[in-house]
Amino acid sequence: MSDNQVSVPASELMKTVEQIFVANGAAQSVAAGIADSLVSADLEGVSSHGVMLVPMYVERVRAGSVSLSAEPIVVEDYGGLVVMSAEHTLGQVSARVAVELASTRARAHGVAVVAVRHAFHFGAAAYWVRKFAEAGMVGFALSNTRPLMPAPGGAERVVGNNPMAIGFPSRIGEPLVVDMAMSATAMGKIRLAEAKGDSIPTGWATNAEGAPTTSATDAIAGMLLPAAGPKGFGLAVAVDLLCGALSGGSVGAEVQPLYGRPEVPYDCAHAFIAIDACRVGAGTGIATTVSAFADAIRDSRKAPGINVIYAPGDLERARRTQGQAHCSLPTSLADELQALARHAALPSDL
Repeated sequence: MSDNQVSVPASELMKTVEQIFVANGAAQSVAAGIADSLVSADLEGVSSHGVMLVPMYVERVRAGSVSLSAEPIVVEDYGGLVVMSAEHTLGQVSARVAVELASTRARAHGVAVVAVRHAFHFGAAAYWVRKFAEAGMVGFALSNTRPLMPAPGGAERVVGNNPMAIGFPSRIGEPLVVDMAMSATAMGKIRLAEAKGDSIPTGWATNAEGAPTTSATDAIAGMLLPAAGPKGFGLAVAVDLLCGALSGGSVGAEVQPLYGRPEVPYDCAHAFIAIDACRVGAGTGIATTVSAFADAIRDSRKAPGINVIYAPGDLERARRTQGQAHCSLPTSLADELQALARHAALPSDL
C-alpha cells in the first residue's frame, strides 16, 4: 500500500469496530451488526459508507444525539403499512428491525412498507436490500438526508441526495442490486477525497455560490449536483416524501446536517418496502428470471476496449473477492480508529 493507505484484515477491523461500540455502551450483538454493515461496505469498495463513519458515529453517541440503548417502536400499524420511530438509535439498529418486520408482513400480505422517523444514518442501503433478497423478497431501502442539492438552475440546497437501493433475489443466491444516491456522487466520497488531498471530477458538485468546482473542500461547503439533472432532482424529491412524509418524520431542511453539531439529532427518515417474490408464478418466484436477465447483461456485446460487462451489484462483489478479505483505509483513518480503541482501553494493531 502507499504511504497514505494501509491494508487491514477485515476480521481485525471488524473486531476493533465492534469493541469500540461495546466500550461506548452497545450490546455485543448490536455492535457486531454495526461492524458488519460498515466493514462490508469497505470490502466492496464503498468506503464512503464504511468505517470512515465510526469516528462521527462515536462522537454523536458521546454527545447524546444517538442512543445505543434505545429500541425502535411501532407507532402506527395497518398490517401491510407500518410506521416506526427509531428513537434516535443507530440506523443499523432500526434498519434491522424494519427489514425483519417488512419481510414478515410481506409474507402475510404480499407487499409491506415500513416507514421510519426519528432515524439516523444506516450505512449502505445495498446492505439492507440484500437482507430482503436473502429472504426471497424484492426489497427497497430508502433514506432522506439533509438538503445537499439545488433545484435545476438554483443556487440553494433544497433536497438531499436521498439514496435508494433495490434488491432482487436470483437463482444463484447472489442478488441483483441497484444502489444509488440521487446526486452525481455521494458526499462521503467527496469527504474521502478531501482527506486524501485529491481533487474531484467536474460535474460532482458546485461551490457555495453555485459555480462548478473540482475542490473537495469547496464542494463540502457548496452543493452536490443531481445525477441526470432534473431527473435525479425529481427522484430525490420523491424519496424524501416516501421517507419523511409517509413516516410523519422530517422532510427537506428538517433533516439536520450529519456532520453538524453532534448533540443535535440527525432526525432523518427511512422507508423499507418488501415484495414477497416467492409467491408469484404459482410459487416458483422470480429468481430464475432475475438470473437470466443478469446473465444477458453480462453476456451482451462489448464496446471496443471493454473486457467485462457487469450486471448491477457485480462490481461490488468483484471488489470483495479481489480484496481477499482486506480493507484499504487511509492511514489517517486507521490512526483515528486506533486512537478510539486506545481511549476505550482496547488492544488494536491496525
